[in-house]
Amino acid sequence: MTKLTMIAAAAMTFATSAFAAAHSELGVEAMDQDVSGGTVTADAITAGANGWLVVHRTDAEMKPGPVVGHAPLKEGMNTDVSAILTEPVASGEMLMLMLHAEDGGMETGIFEYTLGASEDGPVRVEGDLVMTVVTAE
Repeated sequence: MTKLTMIAAAAMTFATSAFAAAHSELGVEAMDQDVSGGTVTADAITAGANGWLVVHRTDAEMKPGPVVGHAPLKEGMNTDVSAILTEPVASGEMLMLMLHAEDGGMETGIFEYTLGASEDGPVRVEGDLVMTVVTAE
């Protein structure tokens, strides 16, 4: 292998590793939005494994409340993920869009989480929930 080929191979390895690291950080991105159509949308979600976007009610205390919607996610980057809301959400109400795992339930591909349960529960990174909060407009 020539010196130039080795340098090019090393540069490609570094670039690929940097790209993977930059895109492997778990997260949920969304903005305040109109939910009058009965859905809420996350702009982007990065999941470490197949799982769920779960929509919780929340308030100024920022604690997750009852689940009012969910949508399946694939491992990796997911964009424009919409969840159908299971009950009305008024303008000004806050929603927590949270990454949940597809773990511990009885059936794969069936959302089995209830508030406080471990089945299909929230994903945490260093103890913090992977989520964002939006306000319904």
